[in-house]
Amino acid sequence: MDLPKLRIGKVEVDIPIIQGGMGVGLSWERLAGSVAREGAIGVVSAVGTGYRHPHLVKRDKLGRPIGSVNTHHPEALKKIIRDAKEISGGRGAIGVNILSAITDYGRVARDAAEAGADLIISGAGLPLKLPEYVEGYDIALVPIVSSARALSVICRTWKKRYGRLPDAVILEGPLSGGHQGFKYEDCFKPENRLENLLPSVLEEAKRWGDIPVIVAGGVWSYGDILKFLNMGASGVQMATRFIATEECDAPQIYKELVTSINEEDIILFKSPVGYPLRVIRTPFIERLLSGQNGWMGCVSNCIVPCNKGEEAKKVGFCIADRLGLAWLGDYEEGIFISGANGHWLKYQGVIPVRELLQILTGKKEDPTLRKIEEELSARASS
Repeated sequence: MDLPKLRIGKVEVDIPIIQGGMGVGLSWERLAGSVAREGAIGVVSAVGTGYRHPHLVKRDKLGRPIGSVNTHHPEALKKIIRDAKEISGGRGAIGVNILSAITDYGRVARDAAEAGADLIISGAGLPLKLPEYVEGYDIALVPIVSSARALSVICRTWKKRYGRLPDAVILEGPLSGGHQGFKYEDCFKPENRLENLLPSVLEEAKRWGDIPVIVAGGVWSYGDILKFLNMGASGVQMATRFIATEECDAPQIYKELVTSINEEDIILFKSPVGYPLRVIRTPFIERLLSGQNGWMGCVSNCIVPCNKGEEAKKVGFCIADRLGLAWLGDYEEGIFISGANGHWLKYQGVIPVRELLQILTGKKEDPTLRKIEEELSARASS
């Protein structure tokens, strides 16, 4: 069956799929623009944009952008957004993912609006002041939540302060890559599975006027998309499968890594952001787990909860430094992100964005499904 269109405020796209924002450097202009060109929503990550255009920023001797204004650089972000729109050819839509925990959050949100982004997606905390930062701009606002309660807080606050509501909401379950909106132990509880969280969030969204609900975190296949649409979701957000695409902005070593890992190579551990972080086991992660501290000092002041490096020093790494090193292709020292189902990418391989979206919309057979079934069957019988 053909999937329905997705409407978020004034934004309408033919395919109800949002490509999730992935930073540093996995989803910049090439991936986001290519996804939009096929009729879906491509999303630029606003994190660490100074790495994309280093000639625009001030850096230290190790090549790290200095200060938040260089790490999350205004002109670099604007160029990425404009380049993504050019690649899209006017199709689909271009969104920007902005962690509400980053330093200069308000300024970065306004940078995105000024550059002509169609929507802002924001999580890693409750973006309670987001409408204030983009006042005067016609841009859709989409918070990420992990519960009906979080959506209620955002709606009540936005309605009272700004006289507006979210144009849509993304419900993200605890199987996503990167930072989770749950405590570590809560990520594994059955009640926090995406299908169990969705009914209460749909009910809360209906209370505020049928706000569209998009689901994320572990969505893998066309069958998954149909399942959640039939449950009442308006669309899905997916990120991990897009890493293994030719157009993904990640370096080749990143793509080789995600298409060769096994389930036990994907783990959760503590981040300076204050949330559990899902990553791939690599040499640096193994050293961290053995008790070594890889913190190299704070030069970026990239996120507020880190308190200018205090939290990074405690957990043993700066998130901006290590994600930046991954984008630069440093397998030994970088941190590489994956969703909980990322080990299934070995059955996909690296394919064009167009082919992936044909698979996800049911127009082409999914080569991963039979292999996944065999893997799950073997695991159940062992």
